[in-house]
Amino acid sequence: MELKTFKDSLDRERPPADLPPPLCALWHQAKGDWHRAYSLVQDERTEAAAWVRAFLSRVEGDAASAAHWYNVAGRAHSTDSLSSEWRDIAGHLLETLAEPAFEMDH
Repeated sequence: MELKTFKDSLDRERPPADLPPPLCALWHQAKGDWHRAYSLVQDERTEAAAWVRAFLSRVEGDAASAAHWYNVAGRAHSTDSLSSEWRDIAGHLLETLAEPAFEMDH
C-alpha cells in the first residue's frame, strides 16, 4: 500500500484490512483515538511498535517515555513536527510491510 492510499483511508470508518498493529495504531491516532492507538502497540515487541509508541508518547507530551521508546526502537528522537513524523513512520512501515517483524526483548 502506498502512503497516499493509507492517508486516503482515513476518510473511512475502519482501517484497511490486515494492517499490522503499528500501522493500525497510526491510523487510529490520525483519527483522534490515541487510546485505541496505544492499546494496539502496548504489548507488541517489535521495533516498529516501539517507534510508534515513541511517537504516541510525543503526542501525549511525555518526553521521558518518548526518549525510552525511541531508544528501544533504535531511532533518534524526532524533532520534526508530529504530522511530519507521522508521515515518516507510516511511509517507512508501509515500505517494509512485506518484511518480517522480529520480536525484541526490552
